[in-house]
Parts: sequence; C-alpha cells; structure tokens
Amino acid sequence: MDTREVRIGNRVIGGGNPVLIQSMTNTKTEDVQATVAQIKRLTAAGCEIIRCAVPTMEAAKALGEIKRQIEIPLVADIHFDYKLALEACAAGIDKIRINPGNIGSDDRVKAVADACRQRGIPIRIGVNSGSLEKEILAKYGHPTPEALCDSALYHASLLEKFDFNDIVLSMKSSTVSTMIKAYELAAERCDYPLHLGVTEAGTERMGIIKSSAGIGALLLHGIGDTIRVSLTADPVKEVYAAHDILKALDIEKDGVQFVSCPTCGRTRIDLVKIANEVEDKLRNCKKNIKVAVMGCVVNGPGEAREADIGIAGGDGCGLVFKKGEILRKVPEDKLVDALLEEVEKL
Repeated sequence: MDTREVRIGNRVIGGGNPVLIQSMTNTKTEDVQATVAQIKRLTAAGCEIIRCAVPTMEAAKALGEIKRQIEIPLVADIHFDYKLALEACAAGIDKIRINPGNIGSDDRVKAVADACRQRGIPIRIGVNSGSLEKEILAKYGHPTPEALCDSALYHASLLEKFDFNDIVLSMKSSTVSTMIKAYELAAERCDYPLHLGVTEAGTERMGIIKSSAGIGALLLHGIGDTIRVSLTADPVKEVYAAHDILKALDIEKDGVQFVSCPTCGRTRIDLVKIANEVEDKLRNCKKNIKVAVMGCVVNGPGEAREADIGIAGGDGCGLVFKKGEILRKVPEDKLVDALLEEVEKL
C-alpha cells in the first residue's frame, strides 16, 4: 500500500522504503550502562529502531546519554505525562510513542506537537485492545477491528488539529484475526505508515507463531512499513524472529536462507542436532545464500541443487553438495565443519 514517508533519525519508513525491524529494551532506562549494552546486542542482531520505556523524569533525562552511545534511532515510549514527552524531545529523541488522547487538554497536545514539529520528531500512535476509549468500547461492545482503527484515527485527529501529520499508526491486538483486520481497515482509511505487531503474543514459541501469522499475512498484501515481534523472551530473539519472518516472505534478501527436512525413517544421522548447529552458526552470516541440510539422499540432492551449498545424510556420514554437484563424502561428526568451510569459500 502507498504510505507517506516518515523519517526516524537516520532511517525512513513508508513510501516504499524497506520494512524496518524494531524491538524494545527491558532494562530500566535510568540505568544507562545496562540499557546501552542491551541496545548494542540488539543492533548486532539486526535491530534497526529501538524503543525504551520512559515512565519517569529520570528515565527521560537518561535518553540523551543513551542516544549518544548508540547507532540506531531511539524511540521514547510514553504514557499519560506530556512533560515526559517534552523532556524526551529536549534530549534529542528520534521518535515518540504516545497517544495524544491520554495526555490531557488540547494545550498539552499542542505543546507536544509543537515540540516534535520543531525538532522533526515523528509520533507513533499505538492503540491496543486494552487502551480503547470508553465511548468507542460502548459503540462496538468489545475491542473489534473497527474499534481499534477508530481509536487510532481519533488520536491522529488530535494531532492533525494542530497541523501535525508526521505520524505512524499501530493497532495491536493479542488476537491475530482482529489485528489483521484492524490494519486492513487503517490501510483503506489513511496513508500513515503502519507499525505492525501482535501485542502480548506470548512466550517464544507461541509468540513467534502468532506474530508470523499476523505480520506475515499483512506484509504479503503490501500492508506494513515497520515491524516488532513481541515475545516474553530476550529481545534479541524478537529481532531474530523478525528477520526470519522477512526472509520467509522473501522480503529480506540479505543473509542465509536455511532449509532442512523434517526427518523420517530413512534418516541415519542426527539431523536435528546438525540442523540446529548449522542454523545457529550461520545466524549472523550476511551472505545472500541458500543452505540446505537434508536427512537422506531421497530429497537431499534435489534440495541441494536449489541451494548454493548443502549436505545430505547417509548412514553415519553425509555428502556435501554445491549447486547440486557432489563435492565430497564426510563422516557425520565432520559434516557441520565441512559445510561451514564451503560457506566460507562462497
């Protein structure tokens, strides 16, 4: 979908630009050292925009020093207190996440809009199933997709009233079908860039499944400009999952495309162990290659033909393939090293 461009620090979302990956720190923002250390780990994992909670003035005042020590755009996550938003702006933040309807009177909304406009700071309006206004809930009865979309556009109108349009919208729900429909409605009704995510998605296993379903369905239909995978887990795993979603959709081209078979009665090597080891060791490989790890020679050669490099298991051993051509046969305990050696040569 065509959306307007919004600049976030040194990055741009919307307007056909690449989909950017976000995450959020879970350190105390006041602890600059711990927060910066986590952001650097997230950056190394491929995070492109980072958000920090700003519940106190102390946290807001820490943002300037955090920003000075990191490389990616920094977003301040603020609820209710407009003074925290103003302090975050003064600290040089790159974007603010705030819902204008929650910070009080028009003069407070105008103060935040003016401060952001003067510094070129965009605002993300983030509504979810638990944040809907009483009037909207009364109208729809419960957090429907229509209710979420109406709420987001209502908050946007509070900023538009003061000629502020540097806006990003999100309408997250823990129910995947509700989230998908809410974003579809928003894509029909406005051209603001959309920040996709399934809120409170759960622990690593279920959270990745729900996020993949919701975010993936929308991206396949051209909806979405930036994504955050929410997991009850180390935020680094959110970033890895987000990259994996983009790779699965063939949106992201950089890095390894990894395929492996589910194993069956023909498998004579410990393929589960080997596949996990290969995937882990190639996690940060930036080469644009396809790697196949197959359990036997039935599907192995065919998949390996489609891959840049691959292995196919035998009885306690395996074959190493390159573009479908057999390079050599190696013992099972040498398979991973042999594969990694060939990856290095590519």
